[in-house]
Amino acid sequence: MSKPYFIGIDVSTTASKALVVDMQGQVIASKSYPHALSTPRPLWSEQDPEDWWRATSAALRDVMKQVSPDDIAAIGLTGQMHGLTSLDKDGKPLRPAILWNDQRSGAQCEAITEKVGAHKLWHLIGSRLLAGFTAPKIMWLRENEPEVYKQIAHVLLPKDYVRYRLSGAYVADVADGSGFGLMEIAKRTWSDEMLAAFDIPRAWLPELCESPEVCAYVSEAAAAETGLRAGTPIVGGAGDQPAAGVGSGIVEQNQVSLTVGTSGVAFASSDVYNPQPEGLLHHFCAAVPGTWFYMGVMLSAAGGLRWLHDELTPNMSYDELNQQVERVPRGSLGLIFAPYLTGERNPHPDPLARGAFVGLTLRHGVAHMARAVMEGVAFGMRDNLELLRGQGVQPTEAVIGGGAANSPVWRQLTADIMGIPLYTVNTHEGAAFGAAILAAVGAGAYPDVPTACRQLVRKEMVITPDPAGMADYERLYPIFRATYPALKALYADLARFEAS
Repeated sequence: MSKPYFIGIDVSTTASKALVVDMQGQVIASKSYPHALSTPRPLWSEQDPEDWWRATSAALRDVMKQVSPDDIAAIGLTGQMHGLTSLDKDGKPLRPAILWNDQRSGAQCEAITEKVGAHKLWHLIGSRLLAGFTAPKIMWLRENEPEVYKQIAHVLLPKDYVRYRLSGAYVADVADGSGFGLMEIAKRTWSDEMLAAFDIPRAWLPELCESPEVCAYVSEAAAAETGLRAGTPIVGGAGDQPAAGVGSGIVEQNQVSLTVGTSGVAFASSDVYNPQPEGLLHHFCAAVPGTWFYMGVMLSAAGGLRWLHDELTPNMSYDELNQQVERVPRGSLGLIFAPYLTGERNPHPDPLARGAFVGLTLRHGVAHMARAVMEGVAFGMRDNLELLRGQGVQPTEAVIGGGAANSPVWRQLTADIMGIPLYTVNTHEGAAFGAAILAAVGAGAYPDVPTACRQLVRKEMVITPDPAGMADYERLYPIFRATYPALKALYADLARFEAS
């Protein structure tokens, strides 16, 4: 092997990407192909698993034109979490995969939570049981599509279906497997109690492995289809969020990342299993063996600014909008935005929550509203940071990523609201880069994941909080925190009106 390279494959909701990196973390080749998304009924979200494989194999063929198959030391996988891929005894998909953002299984979540007991369940699976999780979808199939259910022989997550097509192995890593809702997270294994509660056969579930562990090898058939070398090792990998944590270098105690993309994610590594008492954070197995991660999720973050831009200023560039926002004083002249445009998950697990401008007057224009959106999203991320602090996470700084990281004014006000310095890192490949790092560790290029991250992930721009900004936002933050409790009952009333 002249030049050891590592491949990260990311099976996201929108596309499959193949990323080739070298020992220094430099990107050698990258290619992605899109997936179609189907929403055949309200609350439903589905994809054809064959689309994942078609897109992945096409991306691999393209990047393998730029490197020798003999130089690929290992492959890592990442992708969208929770999606139910149900297969028959021959490994063929029985129906479209039911995705992470599918909400049809709320009744099943309530039934299992009542059966197991809420606090016991939260401690076992590290989170509240949500409709996005995998196990409630299996239960939904049993109750609504019995002809499909009785043919199930295997259930896999999206990236693990691609692993199966690459190798023939039915395997999931513990970080992604945590999102099934069927693991005993503290022990990093399947939970007999949760399997019994759902009445799901253990034989359907993939074998579990750690994220940097070699768990499969490229088959002859997949090699012919992708250009890879048969026998190339494949490591466990991780779901998109824990893999993105690796790709951002967030792999040790008290390290935190704040990703303000379409949704918002506050992510922290933890050396001990210590779930949030009310289940208000996900607390899952991390990609570093023997560690866990906390994750708080806002369902609408930068997506809120995109909504405002598209609806109110579609002919204005984002740069122009940012310039106008910079001229608006902190606090947007007394305007607060509740950022719950698509319901909320953390810290308010409420699908009926809605967005709201509070304090709107004749003095306010689009620029004030845009700044209020930025501030409201940052306050929502601060809510999740406070949940992390309540679990003993004490960051002195945090990585900022996603769309907000590209806006100077949004970066600065977020640092002011968090009260700690923020910084960007040298890579924007996120989860795919993290999967490649896990492959490098599995291939023996680095002794462990933290060592690899210290070598490959580097701090770039640092955003220091402004003391005056911190003081202003400390006065405003309690007002923001009061908006959801004040509006909660009205949200429910509006939902009942809408339903009628």
